[in-house]
Amino acid sequence: MIPRYTRAPMGRIWSDEAKFRAWLEVETVASEVLAEDGIVPVEAAQAIRERGAFSLERIHEIEAEVKHDVIAFTTAVAEKIGPQSRWLHFGLTSNDVVDTAQALQIKAASAILGEDIERLLAILKTRAIEFKDTPTVGRTHGMHAEPTTFGLKLLNWYAEMLRNQERFAGAAEQMRVGKLSGAVGAFGHIRPGQEERICARLGLAAAPVATQVIQRDRHAYYIATLAVLTATLDKIATEIRHLQRTEVREVEEYFSEKQKGSSAMPHKRNPITAEQISGLARVVRANSQAALENVALWHERDISHSSVERVILPDSTILADYLLAKTADLIEKLVVHPARMKKNLDSTGGLIFSGQLLLDLAEAGMLREDAYRLVQKHAMNAWQNDLVFRDLVAADPAIASRLTPDQLTRTFDLARQLTNVDAIFARVLGSP
Repeated sequence: MIPRYTRAPMGRIWSDEAKFRAWLEVETVASEVLAEDGIVPVEAAQAIRERGAFSLERIHEIEAEVKHDVIAFTTAVAEKIGPQSRWLHFGLTSNDVVDTAQALQIKAASAILGEDIERLLAILKTRAIEFKDTPTVGRTHGMHAEPTTFGLKLLNWYAEMLRNQERFAGAAEQMRVGKLSGAVGAFGHIRPGQEERICARLGLAAAPVATQVIQRDRHAYYIATLAVLTATLDKIATEIRHLQRTEVREVEEYFSEKQKGSSAMPHKRNPITAEQISGLARVVRANSQAALENVALWHERDISHSSVERVILPDSTILADYLLAKTADLIEKLVVHPARMKKNLDSTGGLIFSGQLLLDLAEAGMLREDAYRLVQKHAMNAWQNDLVFRDLVAADPAIASRLTPDQLTRTFDLARQLTNVDAIFARVLGSP
């Protein structure tokens, strides 16, 4: 079993305590850089570093009066610092602190999500290899199509998660920026080089150009990337829900000994985890629409985006973290029924080999149109009258005149259909 990553809960990153702690770090580092350039007294920067503190209760008390969270914060911190507090927030505007600190929170959240993605990838890869050669029926439009393997299903999810990993890394990197360029982004009070040094000490890059805010296309891209990622998790969960249906029953969620599926029907074993994943993924997708609406702001800034982000950034990262963990557990503990897969494969009497029969007849000299009509006639007869397709085909003189019994056996050979599975795995995993 691949261990669950041990780390602080995602929700803690978005607490008021963590937010104000990030604000204080931005303020402190800014004062230190400005002190190095002789703008802020060194003793003031030292006082801010050593005595800068706050209590949530005091911030909320002040905010109730002034109706401005950053002023409430700086006032509460100034009370702790003393006379040197006149240099706190020097040359900065509110969003210099808020946006830069928010980037620190997103950076921390992204580190957790990156670990989550790695864990899911490891589990998908392990189980894909485990079931690489486990045959199952492939379905198109919900109907039996041709044979595949259950390992290929898992490998497909693995490859998609690799793409999600790459997309997420890029989106997280685009969010790793701060700005301290002032009220309209024109550096009216500090210099670009100072901004760059402040951001560098915080582990951020400086936004090359900004208004009063970091431009919200970055945030929209980040949330949209989480929406795509959780859409993949929804896709995985939806497939498992279908495969767990009573008529199919090829896989099922782990069901513990004392678990109960229904208050009224003791036999029920419902795919509740998969359904939860599908449901909550919708919330992240909806949040991406709100993030897109935040891109267009008035002139150099309005605050229509701010209230939205207080919901969608915590919610989307917390949900993505939760859904990645739930999906990893779902796949790791998934109960797979190879015998049932084989039974379903055989349930249509060989109908899933109709495409191969068409090709073999064409290769043997029959016109494709004639071969299609002939094969379809037997397929429809087998389907409508619950007959065995292979038996109908074997008894047809027109087919027997083209294909010997040995050739017909090869037509219905499952291994022939799956001969390239190893090659597909090698293409994705990079080794035989």
